[in-house]
Amino acid sequence: MTSNLNLRHAIYWALFAGLLFAMPYLVSKGDLRTMIFALYVGIFAMSWDFLSGRTGYISFGHPFLIGIGAYATAILSYRFDVPVMFSIPLAVIITMVASTMFILPALRIKGSYFALVTLAFMELMYQLVQVIRPDLTGGTRGISGVETITRGAVNGFYLAAFLAFCVALFLWLLTRTRLGAAQSAIGMDEEALKGSGINATKLKLFTFVVSAAVAGLGGAFYVHYLGSIAPRAIFDINFVFTIIVAALLGGAGTITGPLFGAFFLTFLLEYLRPWLPGAERYLIYGGVALVLYMYQPKGMYAIAAKLRAGVMK
Repeated sequence: MTSNLNLRHAIYWALFAGLLFAMPYLVSKGDLRTMIFALYVGIFAMSWDFLSGRTGYISFGHPFLIGIGAYATAILSYRFDVPVMFSIPLAVIITMVASTMFILPALRIKGSYFALVTLAFMELMYQLVQVIRPDLTGGTRGISGVETITRGAVNGFYLAAFLAFCVALFLWLLTRTRLGAAQSAIGMDEEALKGSGINATKLKLFTFVVSAAVAGLGGAFYVHYLGSIAPRAIFDINFVFTIIVAALLGGAGTITGPLFGAFFLTFLLEYLRPWLPGAERYLIYGGVALVLYMYQPKGMYAIAAKLRAGVMK
């Protein structure tokens, strides 16, 4: 039974990889660029889901982690001429270390207090990059002219798709270990987890560091795709909203669901742009997310699972 299950999952992942590979041949260049953004949103949503969707510790400040990775590689490569092949790994390490220093005191609080602390971290980061060493961060204007590592929509898509696929597979495999099972137990009953002899604080710290590493990695590659970074674009409440809604639409706690939720959400926003060019679009997709979440808390992932079960009967 287990071998059949593993074979089935391997087939699903192979089909997913094949679909990503074939996508540039199936859609226009314009849609491909939209998909690139969707893939990066998916990476950020999976990172958020690994922390918040599985443990119940809701983060409202995820761009804090994304911004550390993005700014770190932008400063290293643009200001100090560090090659991108070194600046990106260094940015991920910096994100992990910096996030640990900030979040370690917050791991002993929970619920709305944790959410507010993470939101405060994002606001703090937003203010700091504007006033501390603007000669490095670019202040309110940010940094433009950052080295890009791909040219053209096709190459940009393949890089983003490869990154998203690797992140999804890595996090999915991690959740299927005993560590992943213990991680889910935090969200269900943290006190019972402590009673079983597991150090919940260390487990939460591990979860946060992995989430931070993925967010920093996504942020680092994203800034080298865009070629610029600005604090107002990264540390924006709508950006937080987009990440969280993508995770909820796709299916919180499922890892792969948020990636597909990001695609749905991104194209929904794009198709609404001609009729609602302003912030009104966020009200529309917020309403869609709310209705879907009330109907099916596990989101699109659960709906797809039901359809698949119905077909296989």
